[in-house]
Amino acid sequence: MTTFKSEFLNIMQERGFYNQCTNEQGFDDYLFDCEKKGIPAVGYRGSDPTGDSLHVGHIVPLMMLRWFQKCGHKPIALVGGATARIGDPSGKDKLRPFLDEKTLQNNIQGLKKSFMKFLNFGDSKNDAIMVDNYDWFKDINYLEFLRDIGTCYSVNRMLTMDSVKSRLEREQPMSFLEFNYMLLQGYDFCVLLQKYGCKAQIAGADQWGNIVSGTELGRRRFDTELFGFTSPIITDSNGKKMGKSEGNAVWINDEKLSSYDYYQYFRNIGDKEVGKCLRIYTDLPMDEILKLETLQDKEINEAKKILAFEATKICRGEEEAVIAQKTAIETFEKGNASGELPTIEAISCISVLDAFLELGFVSSKGEARRLIKQSGLKLNDKPITDENYIITLKDIENDKIKLSQGKKKHGLLILK
Repeated sequence: MTTFKSEFLNIMQERGFYNQCTNEQGFDDYLFDCEKKGIPAVGYRGSDPTGDSLHVGHIVPLMMLRWFQKCGHKPIALVGGATARIGDPSGKDKLRPFLDEKTLQNNIQGLKKSFMKFLNFGDSKNDAIMVDNYDWFKDINYLEFLRDIGTCYSVNRMLTMDSVKSRLEREQPMSFLEFNYMLLQGYDFCVLLQKYGCKAQIAGADQWGNIVSGTELGRRRFDTELFGFTSPIITDSNGKKMGKSEGNAVWINDEKLSSYDYYQYFRNIGDKEVGKCLRIYTDLPMDEILKLETLQDKEINEAKKILAFEATKICRGEEEAVIAQKTAIETFEKGNASGELPTIEAISCISVLDAFLELGFVSSKGEARRLIKQSGLKLNDKPITDENYIITLKDIENDKIKLSQGKKKHGLLILK
């Protein structure tokens, strides 16, 4: 294991964030020089507002930026109001659908909310700032852009980038619009350099090509070395990307996912993923994590509870984490249906199929029927055997009607 001069890179390596760097020694020297002088290095992480919330898969580079700030440096959170109008081709098979202006603005506000859960914003020297690249792209002159920026790029080089190369190899069409994306992201990097002295971009491994386009532009256009730093794509033991739960994203913003469900996602992480998730999704010190990583068999559940609580505390706040923890204890350890479980309401009665669909425990009535045949859906802890069953007031027990899918998903139905 390499020992770096800078605190930030040592943390990144120790906690499993380090994947690739455009110039490891140069970046280390830059960070160490800033740390020694007591001035913040400046780095950014960008997200296109293609949705109204980030999800757990996006947290990895966001946590990197959080540690960047903890080390005394200044984070910039960039919302791609302009680049979202084109769409990043990285990892995509086709052009992203275009968003109307109302949806775009709603998504931008949602992303800002996600960023604010992990970073401290303000006016101090290392407080985070938020920018929107639409502010500098909206009035840009196309001919000037082609002349000043386009001449710094080689089409031959662009064709070797994974985001382009993979599409061409699969013989899938790529529009000229998408082909321009790396120029725009590269230009973002250089605008941030000029406006804020930003010299680092932090992102996931899938952004490597776009990052390199920015560092090369900085060198050719401004004779300045910029640094790119990426995290690995975090997967579980089955190779599935973290942040996906049965096809549904584990959202950061609370209006998209309850704190209880967010807590339960981490509580139900596989045994092999506990140590990795403690390092990446929590602020716990490494000596404590190293102790938790030694737990095995049933004891590892205690590590999972700590992981769930600490991850939820960062994203939703300590109060919400405590409530989610208490709900889990009441539901799973004491056998009581807590009022903090996902809840739906109906008047007089509702079919079991509609109830589970409305709770979000199934994606279709067909899935509900299949689970009923497998004894996978329960009403008040008893397997449902009749797919046409109608839940009525007579099913109320202890003032509640409890609905369950398997052993880990529980919700409440209130009949009025």
